[in-house]
Amino acid sequence: MTRRTDWAECAHPVASQGRGNRGDGGSVGGGDAGSDDVRGEADAHDEGTPYGDGRARGRRGRGRRRGFGDPAEGPQDGGSFHSSRAEEGEPPGDPVERARAICLRLLTGTPRTRKQLADALRKREIPEDVADQVLSRFEEVGLIDDGAFADAWVESRHHGRGLARRALAQELRTKGVDTSLIDEAVGRLDVEQEEATARELVARKLRATRGLDRDKRLRRLAGMLARKGYSEGMALRVVRQALEAEGEETQGLEDEGF
Repeated sequence: MTRRTDWAECAHPVASQGRGNRGDGGSVGGGDAGSDDVRGEADAHDEGTPYGDGRARGRRGRGRRRGFGDPAEGPQDGGSFHSSRAEEGEPPGDPVERARAICLRLLTGTPRTRKQLADALRKREIPEDVADQVLSRFEEVGLIDDGAFADAWVESRHHGRGLARRALAQELRTKGVDTSLIDEAVGRLDVEQEEATARELVARKLRATRGLDRDKRLRRLAGMLARKGYSEGMALRVVRQALEAEGEETQGLEDEGF
């Protein structure tokens, strides 16, 4: 008889996070001049637009461009900033210019969501109305695009880390992406692709579990899939079939669960 383990013991809880506001397209500096100023500063920072359809130029500096989920080299997601404004190249005084400089610096090398940038500006004590204006202008010129961010995040984290739709949605919620954009992004990952990735993950770990008893192998492999967001049903099916292929007796596992 297989000991039943509550799936919640393995899987990450799905936390309810705040949703990002996409803004209403407010302007900074007014008219086309404000747009040109933002584009000009982006060019000066070798930024470009960090998303697809021919807009992305990418950063051509030395070293590898940091991808989603890679450790940050500097303050990220509104974290602490320890250097002075002068050291960071922040213009003193004018909060609009400070906000623009902060956002451009944080966008260097990797895209960020509007909420991530808003959190960073709040930590730097930028007035809320100024932050909203600057972020809306950045959205207008394509430097902030939460929809494109969500699409790229799903693509990168599924193929790079093997995360399932549930885990991907949870990560995007923590970054303030709107629910409709999350649903659209994770919806592009179909069930067949998700299950194929689950099988690949199990195949990589299967050899390391040889020598353990069947129940221990089952819990270890299923737990790995649970932490990556796979459902109990899919995890049980994939692990059971992998164990059967190695000659393990799996009679009753489908009915008894974990």
